[in-house]
Amino acid sequence: MTIEVLKSKIHRVTVTGAELDYIGSITIDRTLMDAANIVAGEKVQVVNVNNGERLETYVIEGAKNTGEITLNGPAARKVQKGDIIIIISYASMNVDAAKAFRPTLIFPDTATNTLV
Repeated sequence: MTIEVLKSKIHRVTVTGAELDYIGSITIDRTLMDAANIVAGEKVQVVNVNNGERLETYVIEGAKNTGEITLNGPAARKVQKGDIIIIISYASMNVDAAKAFRPTLIFPDTATNTLV
């Protein structure tokens, strides 16, 4: 049996853009992706602190050290520029592995979306 557990989290970053006319996804600064152990194409859950919305999408790699957090496509209706969000990824593993697993949690500067 496998269970889903928290793999990584980017806690409280500021949305820098919302592009409705796009296929869909979330663009994340490559530096934040690397720090959080998130890869391009990975499914993530986005939680909007401002309005309580939750959505799932996939990650597109953004330029390094830009602080970019852009919601693309339909997700742009649920998140606006300036909103604070939490980005969460999960992993499936067996119960014994899950008991020993430690997720990667990062807490960037909310004003700049850079690592502190």
